[in-house]
Amino acid sequence: MKKRLVSLLCALILLLGAVPSAAALEGESRQAAEILASLHLIDTVPSEEILNSPVSRLQAVKLLVRFSGASQEELASGAQDYAVEQGWVTVTGNQDNPIPTGEFCASLLRLLGYDGFTDQNAALFARRAALTARDYDETLTLGDLYQLLRDALVFPDRDGVTAAQRLAEKGVCSQAQIQDLFPETFTARQIADRHMAAAFQLDVYYSEKAYKNGIQSNGGSGFFVSADGLAVTNYHTIEEAVRATATLITGETFPVDRVLFYDPDADLALLRISKTSTKQTEVPFFSYLEIAENPALRRGDRIYTLGVPLGITPAISQGIVSATNHMVRQYTFPCVVNTADISHGSSGGALLNVYGHVVGVTSGAYEAGNNLYISVPLTPLLEADWTAEGFTLAEVVAQTREEA
Repeated sequence: MKKRLVSLLCALILLLGAVPSAAALEGESRQAAEILASLHLIDTVPSEEILNSPVSRLQAVKLLVRFSGASQEELASGAQDYAVEQGWVTVTGNQDNPIPTGEFCASLLRLLGYDGFTDQNAALFARRAALTARDYDETLTLGDLYQLLRDALVFPDRDGVTAAQRLAEKGVCSQAQIQDLFPETFTARQIADRHMAAAFQLDVYYSEKAYKNGIQSNGGSGFFVSADGLAVTNYHTIEEAVRATATLITGETFPVDRVLFYDPDADLALLRISKTSTKQTEVPFFSYLEIAENPALRRGDRIYTLGVPLGITPAISQGIVSATNHMVRQYTFPCVVNTADISHGSSGGALLNVYGHVVGVTSGAYEAGNNLYISVPLTPLLEADWTAEGFTLAEVVAQTREEA
């Protein structure tokens, strides 16, 4: 009986630990409010009760306009009219009603110069693009709104300039404040928030029959390196595959159209992912990662990995570089050995430095050792023709069999 009670207690502890506490969520909203207050976007940090209350359309529009850095002269006609004039706000119903999440995301995206969405799918668009770092309920609380805008401060507009930079240029805050709040190097949390949307689960199928029946033959990870759908993975994840799909953090799945480059000895492949999902939904662009032109890694440098281990969920891990220029028998280029945990299914994921730039592709591990994970360099891929017509996966299989 005692053992059973201990087991039940352990299970309860694990269950409670898996659910974010209200205090943790409230603390997140308060932290976001403090950042916005320091940038003069709100006047005071509200109480927890107010942070947890629904936010009205009028409140949201006023904050959106302040977020834009509009001057007092520009606001002579009022925040609501100004937002409508700018084309950011299209819904002018009861301004006291709680604002739907999709409606606010749509207004924020328009302010940042984006298009290709509706109020109904704007929240999904924002998640796919990495404008939002988490999924929100159908309507926003004031704390939700603060969190969303905090994340949007470092999101680039269509011209590649962040909202924080725009505010500094307009004199709303100083450049020093921006640098203090948003330093060049990222924590694991910031890497996850800003870059996880660029990673995906890669499901491969070794026959047309397996693909049609939805029976996955193998799987791995991958990540986008351009907004128009170019993506990187390991060659061994697509080896023998005649079909493959990429599933994003949003749950949307997109077919792999072409293989633009592949090198079995470097264990690299450059893919073109379709912009039309398996459910025939078209997207204008994908969130993507920047490749470090000169990784310049040294032993002891902090690094992160992004991937979908075991095909379970998008995941991040943190570690340090153990060795650089490490020769592995099956690869033609020296590899990076690091301690950031990966598992089966992580092959083809991204190895990132503290600046959020890709410095390698997670490829394998020394199974007999502890924390000896291997990433291959992107050197041959950087020298490839990214504009090539490429091949279908089936054509790659046929070619490699001929060469063998």
